[in-house]
Amino acid sequence: MKQAAHGEPPATERLDRATDLPLDAHLHTDLSPDSNVLIDVYAAEAAERGVAEIAITDHVDFLPGYAAYRYSTFEERERSVRQAAARWAERGVAIRFGCELTYERAVEDDVRDHLERHRYDYTIGSIHQGLDSVYHPRRVAAWCSGRSLGEIVRPYFDEVLAAARSGLFDTIGHLDMVKRYLYPLVKPADLAAAPELYEPLLAALVESGTTLEVNTSGLRQPPAETYPSAVVVARFRELGGRAVTAGSDAHRADCFAYALEAGYRVVADAGFEVVTFGRGAGRLHLSLPERFST
Repeated sequence: MKQAAHGEPPATERLDRATDLPLDAHLHTDLSPDSNVLIDVYAAEAAERGVAEIAITDHVDFLPGYAAYRYSTFEERERSVRQAAARWAERGVAIRFGCELTYERAVEDDVRDHLERHRYDYTIGSIHQGLDSVYHPRRVAAWCSGRSLGEIVRPYFDEVLAAARSGLFDTIGHLDMVKRYLYPLVKPADLAAAPELYEPLLAALVESGTTLEVNTSGLRQPPAETYPSAVVVARFRELGGRAVTAGSDAHRADCFAYALEAGYRVVADAGFEVVTFGRGAGRLHLSLPERFST
């Protein structure tokens, strides 16, 4: 199975140049197989725009055939990020060492072992589709044919549910990126009309204390909304969710902080005043700029 590439828009289609934000919590560098961006490029953008914290979250995969399987070592990734953090500290940019781990129930023990042996500042657990996935472009139409919406999204949502319940991750990334794989066979409005499908996922996040990510990459992809949407983030708050974060999921330099202002607006409109970032007792709660309170 090979991890699907992340589509990125041309620079001329950027939605905004977000400034004065506390955090972009989801960034990929040349130590991910689907990016060629150097850390210093992101750091320079952060310094220019006044983005105080960035998290480098390169991919970590556990199944042979996935693109990031043995693509880089922990030691290589940690050295790259720690050295960059030292270079940029005096410029007012805090660079955190994170990772985005592809979760499947079949590899949960491998993920747990990895996290027990290696120390990160921040971990994202995400579901990605591989070549044998029902959501692969070659088979997604057949998968959707004759099935109810609940049946269509179940393979993806079941893995998200297990990831949230596992308690392994600080954050669950792009909770419903299945919207991207299903479009246009299933539209975001179809999922919005079935909020009950999200309830178990959100409840699991609340129960495990796992942070919900507002991932803005959906705003540059066909779904044209965040992963998850503003309505889902608001429901998470209603169910007792207390921790959210935001990230651009950039894989290209010109996508740093892409639509992040809009993502922070989703966070604020749901009633959150801070974004949460980090692991365990080291978690940070970063206040939103004052403009989001108006």
